[in-house]
Amino acid sequence: MTAAGADGRRRTAVEVRFHGRGGQGVVTAAELLSTAAFNQGRSAQAIPSFGSERTGAPVLSFCRVDDRPIRSHDPVTTPDAVVVQDPTMLHLPGILDGLRPDGLLLVNSTRAPGELGLEGHQARVVTVPATDLSRERLGRPLPNTLLLGALAGLTGVVSLEAVQEAIRARFRGAAGEQNAALAADGYRLATESPAGATAEGDSRAQAG
Repeated sequence: MTAAGADGRRRTAVEVRFHGRGGQGVVTAAELLSTAAFNQGRSAQAIPSFGSERTGAPVLSFCRVDDRPIRSHDPVTTPDAVVVQDPTMLHLPGILDGLRPDGLLLVNSTRAPGELGLEGHQARVVTVPATDLSRERLGRPLPNTLLLGALAGLTGVVSLEAVQEAIRARFRGAAGEQNAALAADGYRLATESPAGATAEGDSRAQAG
């Protein structure tokens, strides 16, 4: 995922903004993505947003990945990808601000993009049922690692193996293995077919 910068030079950076609610692992998602990129020999930077951290409150975080040293330390304002971990936030002010027309909007939802009012958006829109699948594997609605796997599959910014390595380093034992499996679920949903059909035949990742 690269694009021309304002000076006409080829951009090598990929900038991702994560939106969610307290308790969904929004800050952890950015940190895991940066660790995965670093493990692949790339420069990476994770930036949390400091605000209310209470459960259910809106939270955002940012991640930059580049093949060159990263000199910018400000929040991401023109992301290549926006990951929305809670679909109820989609209509809050600022959620989609700055998303590049050739970028990706990845939403945690069982609904199709058109049902969320996102049909016709300039960016590519993909929905995956991350909460439902994380509840099946973990017994808890923690969508971040599945969404990271889907992000890796849709953008190629990092490999699935690098994401899983970062997850296992962060979460030890059974929790690490379960979250690594969730990342693989997300990667499979994103890459199996254009519609994201699962092996069972039902369409669980949907593109708009």
